Amino acid sequence: MHMRSRSAAVVCALAGAAAAALLTLPSGGSGASPASTSRLAAAAWSGLVGGSRAPVATGQRVLVVLSAFSLADRVARAGGRATDLDERRWTATALAAQQQFVATLGREGVQIKPEFRFTRTLNGFSALLDPRAIALLERTSGVKGVYPVRIAFPASVSSDALRSEDVAAGLGRAAVRLAGIAGRGVTVALLDTGVDLRSAYLHGHVLDGFDIVGGTADARAQAKPTDPAQLERHGTEMAGLLVGSGGVAGLAGVAPAATVLPIRVAGWQTDEHGGYTISARTDQLLAGLERAVDPNADGDAHDAARIALIPLVEPFAAFSDDPLARAVEGASRLDTLVVAAAGNDGPAGPAFGSVGGPAGAPAALAVGATDMRRARTEVRVVVRAGLSVLLDRVLPLAGAVAPERTLVLRPAAPRGAATSQDDFFSDGTSLVAGRAAVVPAGDDPAAAARWAAQAGAAAVLLHGRTVAAGGLGLDEQTGVPVLSLPDQTAGELLRRDDAIVAVAAPRSVAAPVRTLAPFSSWGLAFDGGLKPDLVAPGVALATSEPGRAVDGSSVFGTVNGSSAAAAVAAGAAALLAEARPDADGRTLRALLIGAGNRIRGASTAAQGTGALDLGRSAAAEVVADPPAVAFGRGTGDGWRGREIVRVRNVSTRRLTVFAATGQGGNARVRLLVTPRRIEIEPGDVADLTVRTQPITIAKGDVAVGALTLTPVGGVPIRIPWAVVLREPRGLLGPLSLSRKTSAPSEAKPTVVALRAGRVLRSPHGNEVVPVLRLDVVLWTAGGKRLGLLARLRDLLPGRYAFGLTGRGPGGAILRRGRYRLRVYAWPTGGGPPEVRSIPFSIR
Repeated sequence: MHMRSRSAAVVCALAGAAAAALLTLPSGGSGASPASTSRLAAAAWSGLVGGSRAPVATGQRVLVVLSAFSLADRVARAGGRATDLDERRWTATALAAQQQFVATLGREGVQIKPEFRFTRTLNGFSALLDPRAIALLERTSGVKGVYPVRIAFPASVSSDALRSEDVAAGLGRAAVRLAGIAGRGVTVALLDTGVDLRSAYLHGHVLDGFDIVGGTADARAQAKPTDPAQLERHGTEMAGLLVGSGGVAGLAGVAPAATVLPIRVAGWQTDEHGGYTISARTDQLLAGLERAVDPNADGDAHDAARIALIPLVEPFAAFSDDPLARAVEGASRLDTLVVAAAGNDGPAGPAFGSVGGPAGAPAALAVGATDMRRARTEVRVVVRAGLSVLLDRVLPLAGAVAPERTLVLRPAAPRGAATSQDDFFSDGTSLVAGRAAVVPAGDDPAAAARWAAQAGAAAVLLHGRTVAAGGLGLDEQTGVPVLSLPDQTAGELLRRDDAIVAVAAPRSVAAPVRTLAPFSSWGLAFDGGLKPDLVAPGVALATSEPGRAVDGSSVFGTVNGSSAAAAVAAGAAALLAEARPDADGRTLRALLIGAGNRIRGASTAAQGTGALDLGRSAAAEVVADPPAVAFGRGTGDGWRGREIVRVRNVSTRRLTVFAATGQGGNARVRLLVTPRRIEIEPGDVADLTVRTQPITIAKGDVAVGALTLTPVGGVPIRIPWAVVLREPRGLLGPLSLSRKTSAPSEAKPTVVALRAGRVLRSPHGNEVVPVLRLDVVLWTAGGKRLGLLARLRDLLPGRYAFGLTGRGPGGAILRRGRYRLRVYAWPTGGGPPEVRSIPFSIR
């Protein structure tokens, strides 16, 4: 899938000079390759799995992570055991250390007003900071790092339509059940938009929750400020997938007896165009996780939610060390399993993939999407103009409503690009009533189809791009057939006065069961680990929508995306938590990952261990820690990876377990494991040493595989692994200066420009190559290191610009003379930094 252009302010400076800006994602690489079938299939879902992403500015807001212990750190140091009093005391100590740090900086003239404070999952805060403060903090004792704040985005039908056999066959059912288990006593924190708390389908199993974004009394769905009719939908949809019950046609969520704690971390927020878009910031997500592990905010995390679902994605930001990844690990230490959506950006290049944050966090259960629909509906479409046949083809329905009889219609078009409901009317009269509305699909084809149907169109013909078969799903407001036409045919329809279109009665076509959804993100996270960990149903899942039908009943629709798949997996985790109450958060994650059911024909990189299989997870007798092995980057020919996997017996019997190694996708790397046979008593742990044979860097980009552990008479589990077979290259472009010689000046600094990171093209998709850390260091011309001027962390590819004021690392004005600026860029996944330098003079 194509990489979207982005722009985001990045706060950084050289000794207090001007801020840098991330302008765009450059093409990089050696040129674009022809799009593969998988990329085209993924593109057909664009706009249907989260919609367009409007740029959202974060200003000079950053996240500061401190070295002081958080509550999670203290609990881990205590071996996971602590009293209520201990935890409240440790939380208070963490906050006191943070307040002392801020006060100390204040006495030194650096005023910081934290916007959000974090003490449970990590110790840190978010704040609006100027470049001087950023540079100072990176050199201050007690600071682990200063990180950018990013933006995350979320990845109805009538009762009669739901009862239709054809429609039901076209729905992707979660099909996740355990006999007699419904998630009783399990709380799932839902970090998303607001939820329609009054929905009958949610049957009182959603608590009032908390509103991080707006600070209101509860987490109810909010209306768009400029359009009160538009309610936030995503949270209600996810809640329905989790705990819905009593829907038409037996519709229910995965864990209907569980309880949802909604935490509104996303909602209508202003974008760079002055409008409103559904989004969340990293600091809002962190604040939501803090509340998930301590719902009553008393500092004691013994009341933490058992599971935290984050169906939001920071696009292409699969960092393993950023504050969100650290917080996911902290939540895990406090016994909360974090389930995250992998993303909806389709397949990516052969190494680092398209997975977003926080799914890239090593401790997160990252979930990709499968398509479980049993059938799809097709119709024959004939387009004529006079005696000419412009099109005669069988086309799949993009929506769920099929014509009951053959429709013969005249075409009509809205005004312009059809970006609002108003474009379908002129002087209060519908332009498409009773016609076949020929509509540009645009960035949001679902909205375009809905507006046309509401304007009275008898059918909707989308053009300008392909829309996935059945991708629009069920929408009560789009009760007419929706099809996707070739652009050329649509143009002829509108140009010819005698054109007509005939849409014949439908036929149902069997679809392959359980295939990977083309839009689902996959590939290596930035630490070299495989993501997603597993995949679950995520296409056309029926669920609740906010609002009421005309008769007062609940409104239903469908949802697509890895967010839906993550909700299914979170519901499965709730069932597993009831079935195995002795399992902590880490064990739940390992049980779900290890028991994945491999999908034939799909790579390990795309599916992790495979499709969610709750029955196998419930029956598994061993778990692995870690449940997936990231060897990272081979640093040169002859390098060998080595990891320890701890195998724990979670059954009540003595087990004999055999280990079998798997090879990489093209047998480039052989895995070695010792011992091959282990004996484990109930509750005990045995260590396996897992090594790679000496690697050859030149042989490829990445090798993946899986280790299988099989208890005698028990369920085998799989442990996926990956190793990067590529030396880091091209992390930095040449440095440039606006002038080689200058006098010290705060008002007119010398501008230093460079490219950091890159985007590689491949037949599979775009590959993001980020920078883990970028240091700007000042040296004398004679080779003496004077110190660090600036440091940036977790950089996505882009152009960066700095201001050189003529001051040194300590803030003193530099003496006249010649100097050298060196920039060090460390790759993700391990390896030495790439270095660039440029001379300059101070006069």
